[in-house]
Amino acid sequence: MTIDVTDSSFESVVLQSDKPVIVDFWAEWCGPCRVIGPIVKEISEELPDKVVVTKLDVDSNPGVTQKYGIRNIPTVLIFKNGQVVEKVVGAVPKSHLMGKLQPLL
Repeated sequence: MTIDVTDSSFESVVLQSDKPVIVDFWAEWCGPCRVIGPIVKEISEELPDKVVVTKLDVDSNPGVTQKYGIRNIPTVLIFKNGQVVEKVVGAVPKSHLMGKLQPLL
């Protein structure tokens, strides 16, 4: 299951999590975002007890988007202990995301 996060819920859901957190920065109008969205959802279904998977709409949440310098979407940030530990820009294969995530589990 993916969790929709906002500027107001970002800190409690992402930064205070005791598990690694994937944040998929996306927008409705973004074609490549529609490619990576199902991949992110698959990861959430495969690792429900090991990772928190979230989505953040950049158009509706400019605060977090600006704070993390998101200029291109899709961008996936992986957080651990409230810190960004990995950044992936663009629509990438699932194996690429899993390769970044596995060492953190």
